[in-house]
Amino acid sequence: MTFSVAVAGASGYAGGEVLRLLAGHPEFDVRTITAHSNAGQRLVDVQPHLRSFGNIVLQETTAENLTDHDVVFLALPHGASAALAAQFSHETLVVDCGADHRLDDPNDWKAFYGGDHTPSWAYGIPELPLANEGTQRDNLRGIKRIAAPGCNASAVSLALAPGIRANLIESTDLVSVLAVGPSGAGKSLKAELLASEIMGSASAYAVGGIHRHTPEILQNLRKAGAHEVSISMTPVLVPMARGILATSTARIKPGVTLDQLHSAWCAAYENEPFVKVLPLGQFPRTADTLGANTCLIGLALDTTVGRVVVVSALDNLVKGTAGAAIQSANIALGLPEATGLPVNGVAP
Repeated sequence: MTFSVAVAGASGYAGGEVLRLLAGHPEFDVRTITAHSNAGQRLVDVQPHLRSFGNIVLQETTAENLTDHDVVFLALPHGASAALAAQFSHETLVVDCGADHRLDDPNDWKAFYGGDHTPSWAYGIPELPLANEGTQRDNLRGIKRIAAPGCNASAVSLALAPGIRANLIESTDLVSVLAVGPSGAGKSLKAELLASEIMGSASAYAVGGIHRHTPEILQNLRKAGAHEVSISMTPVLVPMARGILATSTARIKPGVTLDQLHSAWCAAYENEPFVKVLPLGQFPRTADTLGANTCLIGLALDTTVGRVVVVSALDNLVKGTAGAAIQSANIALGLPEATGLPVNGVAP
């Protein structure tokens, strides 16, 4: 069975990545693509790498243009998806790649985003370990509304959730520092993201617990079994277009060994096609995930301070956004989960 698809926000990085992956998806037929300021232009003039879509023209992002499709992917800025999605049929599968439907707690939304909170949707990290020994995948089957995850939230949550579920780490002393490519900030022109500003430099941003993915991470770790949880998260902008390398640490419970830690992480992800734990002594590089829907994880134990060190790498535009959105849509529609999604990266 083929599903008709519309993609809103197709001129941006996330929307373009959704389209790149959909171009190779055998069950999804992209019929409508929309944009805001680029409406009326050919997609190939805005996204020159998407040659397979030929001369298809970007339409305006309106509910009228997006309705009458089986699946709608919304790749819009936060605050723009909720009102639009409310106009769609309940029979349409809607996947929001923005933040509007990720957070359960209205207070979290108010503190980190502002404006009106909208109800959360089924969360789109299928592999996220849950406290009941299941995964978030179980909450995606057959549903019609999906909130794709934040990219930093994916890297940190997948890195730490296995240790929380296995009760091997303390959940109130978590630290994560992330090297992040600027594509995560979107395609809009910003002076601090100009090549002349970031080449040959690294700079921390959203320092001091104010990054908008922080409450999302805490929410995910509670789902993994944390009764109390706190994290100090610091993203660092580095001169690579794509990618996240998250180095997350947690204090281990007394007597926990490296073998126990590694075994718990391997058990959490042993049957996952897209999340892989590396052998001890190996650590991932962002380059190994470029263009792929994979998250690679390496572990070490710093015995001098009693902390596990978890290094996770993913492509922020694929596993961190568009790939997770399509993977979740596959599950919701009853398709093989890996349909249309690459596990091989691009090198060099």
